[in-house]
Formats: sequence, C-alpha cells, structure tokens
Amino acid sequence: MENIQLNSSERLDDLLTENLKIIQSDEVFSFSLDAVLLGRFSYVPLSAKGRIVDLCTGNGVIPLLLTTRTKASIVGVEIQDRLADMAERNVRINKLEQQVRIVHGDLRNADKELGYGAFDVVTVNPPYLPVPNGEQNINEHFAAARHEVHCTLEDVVRASSRLVRNGGRVAMVHRPSRLVEIFCTMREYKLEPKRIRYVHPRAGEEANMVLIEAIRDGKPELRTLPPLIVYKNKTEYCDELLEIYYGQRTELIQPPVL
Repeated sequence: MENIQLNSSERLDDLLTENLKIIQSDEVFSFSLDAVLLGRFSYVPLSAKGRIVDLCTGNGVIPLLLTTRTKASIVGVEIQDRLADMAERNVRINKLEQQVRIVHGDLRNADKELGYGAFDVVTVNPPYLPVPNGEQNINEHFAAARHEVHCTLEDVVRASSRLVRNGGRVAMVHRPSRLVEIFCTMREYKLEPKRIRYVHPRAGEEANMVLIEAIRDGKPELRTLPPLIVYKNKTEYCDELLEIYYGQRTELIQPPVL
C-alpha cells in the first residue's frame, strides 16, 4: 500500500472487502449504506474493455467497490475539490491507478471532456433533496451531499443520458418519495427504467431508499425486485448485507441479461 499523507481530521477506514482501504473525514460527510448498495446493485461489464463513470463520486467509494466486480475502466467525477482530492488519494492508496481515474469537474459538462455516449454504465448517488429556502446553518460539504446545491435531479439525469451509450445502463440510488419525478425525468432524456429495488430499514417499515436501473433507448418493461430489508432485528444486518460487507458476495440480486 502506498504511503499517502492524511490531512487533519482524516482517518483510514477498512472497506471490509478485497483489503480495500478508504480515506474519510467526518467533516465532509462519509459514505453510507446507499453507496454500498448502489455499488453492488449496478450491472457491470466484465471485460477490461468496458467503461463505467460514477457521477457525484465523493471520496470515490463506489469506484473502489466496483473494482471488486469488474476489470472495466472506471472514471469518478466530483465537483468539490476536497472530496476529489480524497478520491484521488483513495485510488492511489489502493494501487488502482491503472483502472480508476478521478476527474475534478462539473457533471453538467462531463460529456464534453469524457465523450458523448462513451460509457457502458453510469452510476450515481446524487443529493436527494431540493435546496431549502432560507439560510442553512450547515457544513458546506454536508449541504452539497444532501441538497441539490451543485446539481439538480434533472442535471444528473441529463448528464447520465449524454454519457451512456445507446443500450447502456444508468444506475441510481434515491428516495422513494421522488420516484415519479425520477421516472418522468428519465423518460424525458431517453432513459427507460428497467429494474427497481426498494430498501426498507426493517420489515413492516416504509422504504427509505430505492435502487433504480434504466437503459438508454430501452423498451418499456419495469421489473420490481424483492425488497431488501436492512435489519433482521433492531440492530443486526440481514444475511444478504452481511455477506456484501464481509466480501462473501460482491453483488445484490443478479441483473437479467438484456
């Protein structure tokens, strides 16, 4: 492992799979379960000739996780300079420079630098909430992670549509409360929703996340996968998640071959 300098407030965590490490800081909103689930839900091309781009990559957790499933090249796009720097160091600390590249830039212009229709797969864990009215007494990094400060849902969908090839896939994790808006926006930009999976904290509780996969210029047909129940009791993860976290399996339910 390369000797990488940690900045003030940063720590080195274990991703619990394939000996991967990740630099994090509580000052810039560390990754959470939604990123792990997206990294295991998305379809990935197995060939080294495949190309994946991860938008709103943050500290690069999703590209890191995807390297355990594919040899395809992966680009992470992040607009915040501090997070982009962390992501780049995370690539180097895991010696993944030959597979993963971090781009510090705005996803709204990413197709101009990375190429229109250049990718087989786009993954994105975007901010979930519109920017609220009034002053927000909140850490700027937390605000950008939670609210659409740097990009709106439409910006994310438009960018994804421009970056993915015809027949390529876009995978997103978001809030179920915005699912109708997500579907309508995807169809506006020629992304046809094909698979969804609701994530529930516990049995009998309302879903608080949804995993969505769409295909560029795909035919209408939506499959709803079995729900994922995160906790099998008050505090213990379900068996599927434990297997994901501890490396016994690298993906959620296998996507269909289309």
